[in-house]
Amino acid sequence: MESTVAQKLDALNKLQKIDSNLDEIKKIRGVLPEEVGDLEDEIAGYNTRLEKHQNEVTEQEEIIANNKNAISDSEKLITKYQDQQMNVRNNREYDALTKEMELQSLEIQICEKRMKEASANIESKKGETEETQKTVDERLKDLEEKKNELGDLISESEEEEKKLLTQREKAGTAVESRLFKSYNKIRNNARNGLAVVSVMRNACGGCFNVVPPQRQAEVRERKKIIVCEHCGRILYDVIDEPEKKVKKVKRTRAKTKK
Repeated sequence: MESTVAQKLDALNKLQKIDSNLDEIKKIRGVLPEEVGDLEDEIAGYNTRLEKHQNEVTEQEEIIANNKNAISDSEKLITKYQDQQMNVRNNREYDALTKEMELQSLEIQICEKRMKEASANIESKKGETEETQKTVDERLKDLEEKKNELGDLISESEEEEKKLLTQREKAGTAVESRLFKSYNKIRNNARNGLAVVSVMRNACGGCFNVVPPQRQAEVRERKKIIVCEHCGRILYDVIDEPEKKVKKVKRTRAKTKK
């Protein structure tokens, strides 16, 4: 049997009340969950930087090792060319070997320069790594404190939150799929988390803009889902202000003197 509009509105209002209670629990926790998340992201960023520094240090160490091997090869060639010079047959061969030795000596100088630059880069990266690690250690202490604080707050309201979440799941099944999606969309876009509100003092209970009398009459009828034309929230009912009772002042007749 299909639910009436009034029943749909009641189901939505019940869901809203549960969600508002859940929002209150989250409000008590304040910005702690966001602060914990931000710290975790920050630490992850620093760890990525540390990993990058380590990779760069490894690259520089490989450069040093490769250049050491290159120097060793050049020294062997110089020794070889020196031995060959002892057995040359003419000046041209001697000069050619001398030129080769000069080239190898130049290659050694270039390799030594590269090794020096690589060593300087390693020292620089080690310094940056040390500073970054100090920052990570500080942030980890902050994170532990925030997590402990948040854990205490969560444990205080854990049972109530579980109970409300169970109620929300049950209340959500009572709302048809299309309305449930619309409700969640409105709630996510609303700053105060209100998707279902009442009309109070002739104004929307969510955005406080005036609701015209004709629209209020339609809300009272509960024959169709009415939304605020300004903010899109679902208008549940109209709450009339109680009439103020005017106290009647009794007039006393002045006594006339005889």
